[in-house]
Amino acid sequence: MLLSFVWTLAVLTLIAEKKFGVKVIGTVTMPVAIVGVVLMQLLRTDVHPLVPALQSTWLHVHVTLAMLAYAACALSFALALMFLIQDKMQNETFLATTSLFGIGVYLGILTRFENWGGLSVVGWNAQEKSEMFLQRGVRLFVVIPDLGWLMLLVLLVVAAPFALYIVGRVRKNEALFTLANRAVFVSILLQIVALLVFLLRARAGQYPSLDAEGLYATSLAASPFILSGLVSGIFSSLLYLLLLWRRPDLERLLPTAEALDRITYKTICIAFPLLTLMIAAGAYWANRTWGSYWSWDPKETWAAITWLVYAGYLHMRITRGWRGRRAAYFAILGFVVVMFTFFGVTYLLPGLHAYA
Repeated sequence: MLLSFVWTLAVLTLIAEKKFGVKVIGTVTMPVAIVGVVLMQLLRTDVHPLVPALQSTWLHVHVTLAMLAYAACALSFALALMFLIQDKMQNETFLATTSLFGIGVYLGILTRFENWGGLSVVGWNAQEKSEMFLQRGVRLFVVIPDLGWLMLLVLLVVAAPFALYIVGRVRKNEALFTLANRAVFVSILLQIVALLVFLLRARAGQYPSLDAEGLYATSLAASPFILSGLVSGIFSSLLYLLLLWRRPDLERLLPTAEALDRITYKTICIAFPLLTLMIAAGAYWANRTWGSYWSWDPKETWAAITWLVYAGYLHMRITRGWRGRRAAYFAILGFVVVMFTFFGVTYLLPGLHAYA
């Protein structure tokens, strides 16, 4: 599933570079692809067949359409960022956005924070290479001691640039923006430390559970949201530093803002029909399996929200003539919703799509 996403994103990146001349688009799309490759290496690779009721050709159709659509959404996200660079958006605004993204990631991770400083993660059965469950549909969570405190510390450091940005805007103090940029560098170092600690502790050791007696292991394969969030936070901060240090070079290599806006629109015109077909194929598959086209499962609901965001983009552009930054914000919001649907919903709002 992730392999098709990575390959599609790579092909679309090459098309954007060769046909449309967006030569540095890979600085955004390739980190996204790298996150996908990392997850492919760390997540479970053994094949567990679905229950007979779910085995259908429509599974392959639904998943393939989803990965193609998500890759197109990722490309539109990258193009929208390139547009904002060419449209002379201030570095300070990118700083605040990067910090807000990190805040969102660590707030999501800290939803599993325990009062005594631990962090709850899903237990892992090493023999069966699968998540552990208390009962059908209810995962067993184990608590890694002190990891919650570390994530909380990282959250505070990641939030520091945004706080300095707000104070700097209110007081009109440019020196605070310089201090905020230094805080970004410090936050990257601490995020790397948090990632390494999480990797080491998740791969070794057994931990207690609040729901059952005894000690249990965990695995990186049991925590894709945490892993992808940590890696994405580091990449986003590094991309900001790249922008800060090499912005004149980026602007020189990119097409005009008008061209980038037009290419973003064309990309979303590809993504939206794929999203529509994905939802339609999933609904048809669900009806054949469960006798109902829609069940308001969290993943279904957020897939519909994703569709509505991109539908809103196309509607406002076609009927109201939206161009420029407003359209770019819509494209960025759409990809954020896509990523939450793909990773966050499974972690925060488990439902019938837990296998996805």
